[in-house]
Amino acid sequence: MQAVVVDEFGPPNVLTHHEVADPEPGPRDVLVRIGAVGVNRADLLARAGQYYLAGPPPLVLGLEAAGEVVKVGSEVTGLGPGVRVVTRGATNAPGFYAELAAVPATSCVVIPEDVTFEAACCLPTAWLSAWYCLHTLAGIRPTDRVLVHAAASGVGSAAIQIARDAGARVVATASTRVKVAWAIEQGASVGIATSDLDGSSLANAVRDRLGGEGPDVVLDSVGGPTFAESLRAVGYGGRVVALGNVAVAPTTLDTRDFYPKNLTIHGFQITTLMGHGYDPGPDLNLLLEALRQRRFVVPIAARFELRHAAEAHRMLEDRTTMGKVVLVP
Repeated sequence: MQAVVVDEFGPPNVLTHHEVADPEPGPRDVLVRIGAVGVNRADLLARAGQYYLAGPPPLVLGLEAAGEVVKVGSEVTGLGPGVRVVTRGATNAPGFYAELAAVPATSCVVIPEDVTFEAACCLPTAWLSAWYCLHTLAGIRPTDRVLVHAAASGVGSAAIQIARDAGARVVATASTRVKVAWAIEQGASVGIATSDLDGSSLANAVRDRLGGEGPDVVLDSVGGPTFAESLRAVGYGGRVVALGNVAVAPTTLDTRDFYPKNLTIHGFQITTLMGHGYDPGPDLNLLLEALRQRRFVVPIAARFELRHAAEAHRMLEDRTTMGKVVLVP
């Protein structure tokens, strides 16, 4: 089969197209012919040697995929050839930048017939993270005002639709006015282009948009100095969820910015959550059903053939995308 392999850490051009042996499913595995693969920032970090969970090269990247079962192991029940599934794994375990992948049957969730591979493959990382953070950690309510940073990202665009679906009002931040306008098209009520702040406080801008009050929930995937602004912005009794640090920068905090507000700070990382027993299957089924009902629409920013994975990485690194980037073998 064809696969994209990282033979050494480095820039996007280290992604090389190889002919490799077809994987063989174990007794409890299924062999999936990949229909679409979600590209995530963790893939970029793994390729560059900056992702602690990735391990050394050679590596096959890819955390999430959707496709069709072509073979099942001797102990597998409930799945058979021809069944459409979405699945999640890890870099090199098995890695989905390939035409085929052998995965544990327990990691597969059946896709409804009217949900596409491209939409389904985007759920297990960004969409599942946004869903869990808003519903399980933040306990989102219809009366909530929700601040979503990096609103044009995969997580951000998912969070806007999920919060709106729950009846909440969304304030979206993004780097440019174009991205803010796009976030409002996705369902945000108001937006803030951070490029317009010109050194002024993001927290003050958020409160201005909310009539002087702070949001009830903040979803912060940016980290760095933005996380400090999130704690300054949030209202009394608010919930702040930190699920990333794409700024790749430290955060300097003043405890006086948050402890008087009796707020709650949650940390979230989906891979370690699964490693501690979280079964994503029920939440993935809820997301798939919402897609089937057209309550959610996964925005696809760009599609690339598998052999053009380097171009997909360059696009994501340029931070110009709005929505998800997918690979199609």
